[in-house]
Amino acid sequence: MPQYRSPVDDTLFILNDVLGLQGRSNLSGFAEATPDVVEAVLREGAKLADEILAPVNQAGDREGCKRHPDGRVTTPPGFKAAYDAYAGGGWMGLSVPEEYGGQGLPQVLNIAIQDFANGANLALSMYPGLTQGAIAALLVHGSEEQKARYVPKMVEGTWTGTMNLTEPHCGTDLGLLRTKAVPRGDGSYAITGTKIFISAGEHDLSENIVHLVIARIEGAPAGTKGISLFLVPKVLVNEDGSLGARNGVTCGSIEHKMGIHGNATCVMNYDGATGWLVGEANRGLNAMFVMMNEARLAVGVQGLGQSEVAYQNAVAYAKDRLQGRALTGAKAPDKAADPIIVHPDVRRTLMQIRAFNEAARALVLWTALQGDILHRAEDTKERQAADDLMGLMTPVVKGVLTDRGFANAVEAQQMLGGHGYVEEWGMSQFVRDARIAMIYEGANGIQAMDLIGRKLPKDGGRAMMAFLGEIQGFLKEAGEDEAMAPFAKPLQVATGDLQQATMWLMQNAFADPDNAGAGATDYMHLLGLVALGYMWCRIARAAQARKAEGRDTARWEAKLVTGRFFMERTLPETALRLVRIKAGSQTTMALEAEAF
Repeated sequence: MPQYRSPVDDTLFILNDVLGLQGRSNLSGFAEATPDVVEAVLREGAKLADEILAPVNQAGDREGCKRHPDGRVTTPPGFKAAYDAYAGGGWMGLSVPEEYGGQGLPQVLNIAIQDFANGANLALSMYPGLTQGAIAALLVHGSEEQKARYVPKMVEGTWTGTMNLTEPHCGTDLGLLRTKAVPRGDGSYAITGTKIFISAGEHDLSENIVHLVIARIEGAPAGTKGISLFLVPKVLVNEDGSLGARNGVTCGSIEHKMGIHGNATCVMNYDGATGWLVGEANRGLNAMFVMMNEARLAVGVQGLGQSEVAYQNAVAYAKDRLQGRALTGAKAPDKAADPIIVHPDVRRTLMQIRAFNEAARALVLWTALQGDILHRAEDTKERQAADDLMGLMTPVVKGVLTDRGFANAVEAQQMLGGHGYVEEWGMSQFVRDARIAMIYEGANGIQAMDLIGRKLPKDGGRAMMAFLGEIQGFLKEAGEDEAMAPFAKPLQVATGDLQQATMWLMQNAFADPDNAGAGATDYMHLLGLVALGYMWCRIARAAQARKAEGRDTARWEAKLVTGRFFMERTLPETALRLVRIKAGSQTTMALEAEAF
């Protein structure tokens, strides 16, 4: 059976030493996040993930969800008890304001818990994850009545939430949607249409499901300008808050998928279902983007979670599996062969995954911290700067971490050889589960185009200039420290590649927009490499400070070696990305469609 252990100590190090969480007490909710509270939260969250969520992961993959003739969907055995433990522990409302039953703690802590939960059981963690996204959208755009009626129950976990965007004929291009909303004259709307690929659309984990559905009000403008967002509960809610009649929304079928079998991915049929407008009419995408941005960051964390659990199991196998002898002589002469972890290519694979995981964890927590600053800081400029960085990094976190997370799961599977291809060892599930993260919440090619087309030029490139300025400021300071040279110098080179790529696109994308499209994915990964390199520089500086204290020096030396590996073996990929970007779109677009 696969194993999983939440990376609590590494997360604590990042929060306390790398990000300086305790220096943010000026932000609402941070004063309560004292070091002992943060550690207690993370250790309890890890206990939930390791002891309750992880043990039902493999069985959930094997059993999957089942739809019954009456439209009900049941989740795999053990999921209900595990979900109840998640909800009953108050984890759903960790960062939700106290007035709605939450604990009001920083969102960055919630992201850390999501990291643990995703590594333990991705399919199960999606149910509370989607609910938290729906809560976020309602808190920003919902009416006071909607927030009072629905959010506390969702925070309790008694009710869950979903997002309903995709339709059979349209995915990313939401302007093509056909689901319609007809005013009923009493403030409600009749919602009619079909949505597909709806994660957690129907299940037996909660008493009610609050669907957030995009639809077009009759007579609304065509395209994205005529999209509105509606709250459509599975079960209608009476004036006193009790549950009433079943609404006109049903699960037509569940998808038979490559992975995340424990999550019910549904076709949802709305047949005159009663719904209520969330926010302004014809501005539904603005409201839904709150949930989508939350989801995109969360999906990036899913990529990290699968990379982490796959790495842990690959390491365990590499230490145990005996095969061949080390090139430099037997390391276990008392045994018939050496464990395969002695072989350089095995070490290369494991180090590559480990170096990514540690930097990626810092990057998602740093990005989540920008969200906390955006929503909790009093200073307008500070909020704006955080908004810029979070907007720039969201497609990078989603795209790069899920691309790399899947690739790492495949590499970890390779470590087990034939056993990695056999279901009982669990590695196949990590690969299959990781694959969806590259697709949903906006396929990664779309994330790259969003970065190039929207985030990069927004406000005259202010976000990118700020990001580059922050790195240059760090490098200037680090240049005075000789011990930082193995980290600072490679980052300086990689940052130069990023600057060249940015300038090339500015000069060539306007003349031929296909140049931007052809180079978008490479640019996203180039920026991601630089961001991960920047995280490693910050990690290295903090690790050197801890090592100088003279305690647990082996741990800090191991971290510094891992960082140097990233700088030597992974970060130089920026040069390859730059060459590809500068190649332009000529050969990419040269063939006629018929030639393919």
